Order: sequence, then structure tokens, then C-alpha cells
Amino acid sequence: MTKYVLKRLAYSIATLFLLVALTFFMMQMLPGDPFTGEKQLPQAQMDALMQKYGLDKPVWQQFFIYIGNVVQGDLGVSLTYNRAVTLMIGEAFVVSFDVGIRAIIFAFIGGVLLGTLAAIKRGKAADSVCMIIALIGVSVPSFIVASLLQYTLGLKLYMATGVRLFAITGWDKLNSQILPVIALGFGSLATISRLMRTSMLDVLGQDYIKTAKAKGLSQSGIIFKHALRNAIMPVITVLGPITASVLTGGFVVETVFGIPGLGRYFVQSVQGLDYNMIAGTTIFYGAFLILANLVVDLAYGLIDPRVKLEG
Repeated sequence: MTKYVLKRLAYSIATLFLLVALTFFMMQMLPGDPFTGEKQLPQAQMDALMQKYGLDKPVWQQFFIYIGNVVQGDLGVSLTYNRAVTLMIGEAFVVSFDVGIRAIIFAFIGGVLLGTLAAIKRGKAADSVCMIIALIGVSVPSFIVASLLQYTLGLKLYMATGVRLFAITGWDKLNSQILPVIALGFGSLATISRLMRTSMLDVLGQDYIKTAKAKGLSQSGIIFKHALRNAIMPVITVLGPITASVLTGGFVVETVFGIPGLGRYFVQSVQGLDYNMIAGTTIFYGAFLILANLVVDLAYGLIDPRVKLEG
């Protein structure tokens, strides 16, 4: 177990270093600069700004300075807001994480329930309804789902009832936190439900399930005591990529709903060529997702005793 964890940590550090390097050099390839807006600044002022932020040095020297700063936890200063990137990420990620974790919980619970129901009711109306929901979820982008939810549940329902059950912007009240979670987690819910249905159907065809039926166990007992734990294994393995999908998809959803999360800063930094903010956000999310995949791998080994992590 210890050997496996150390090996995975080494791979994670190497992956993170590669991510930092690629992000830095891709920033250098972007056209223009963050100081040129609608009006061209005087050359003396441009030179002063370039010197202040270290952009006047050779690229290779900037790279090694940046690597040294990242190792110390310093992601630089935002060229747009003139604030420390780490401070801005820390403030905004609290909101983004809140949105994301609720969306993941919604997707996991809803996907497992829908997939299990579809497998139990295979070939019946409930199965068809669940799979139609899943098909819509994997086909429609999250920002389209967000806009549709705003229009139907946020606007039309309010016009019909006169009661604001769902707010269409913000994140400060309970009724403003429902639609963003559904919009962000709906695609992942669909993926999990399809995977859960396939896995559950495979498990229900195993010999030990037939033996349990022959012993006279109830269907609910067979599902929850025997089938569910084994059928959920493939779902556990995809939680890492699903986490990545939810968090990166949150950029657009946060913008649609006007949520003051990290997505707002990322979108604005791309528009303003804020190199440090773009790179800092990318590195932060990369590190977060690498850690998430490591935790998922370890959790998979703990849940399924047949998995030998040392091997």
C-alpha cells in the first residue's frame, strides 16, 4: 500500500510539473499582451510595466523564476486586478467548490438510483424513461441545460404562479442554489446512470445472485446487500474524470447564473490576457484533479478487497 501511494505521488508530481511547463509556454504563445487595450500605452510606460512584472526577461529565465515561485506556493500577481493570484483563488474557490461538490453529490446519488431502477425494470417503461433522461444528459451541454432551466423553472414558472421558487442568478439564497447544481450535475448524472445500469445488469446475472434468489431473499435485500456494492465499482473508477468534468464545466455555468466563483475570474482573465491568473487557475485545478484521481484510486482499493494496490 505504501509503495503504491509513493509511486502514485511521484507520478502526480511529474504530471503537475509537466502541466506547469505546458501552461507557461502556451501563455507565451498567446498573441498580444495584457497591457495593450483599446489605446496604445506610451513606450516608457509599457517598459515600466514589463519590468515590474518580469516580462522583460528572456523566456527561459522567466520559466525558472516561475517554477521556483510555484514550488513556494506563489502563483504571481494578477495583471488585471493587481492582487495575489493565490489569494483570489482561495476566495473564489470556496464558492466554486460549494457548487461543484453539491453537483457531484446530486449526480452520484441520482445516477446510481436511476441506473439501478433501469436495470431492475429492464425493458419496461421505467427503463425507457431513465435512459431517455440519460440520453438527454449526455447530449445537451451544461450551459444549454442552465439556460433552459432559467427559462422554464426560473422565468415561466414564476410568471405562471407569481411565486419565485427558483432564482435565476446569484448564490446567496437557497432558491438560487438549486438550478446551478442541477445544470452542472445533469450530464454527470446521465453518465453515471448509463454506467450503473450496465454494471447492475451484469451483476444481476451472476451465479451468486441466482443463489440468493433461490434462498428466497427479497429483491430489495438482493439489490442492497449483494448487487449494489459490486455494481457500483465502475462508477467509483470514473469519479475522478467526472470531478474534472464538473469542475471545468462549472466555469460556464457560474457565468450563466452569475455565481461569484472561480469561473468568473478565469473567463475574465482569458479575455484580458491575464497570464498569471490563467496559469494559476489552470495549475490549481490541475493539482486538485490529480489529487482527486489519487483519492479515487485509493478508495477503489479499499472498497473492493480483491484489488491489490501493491500489484
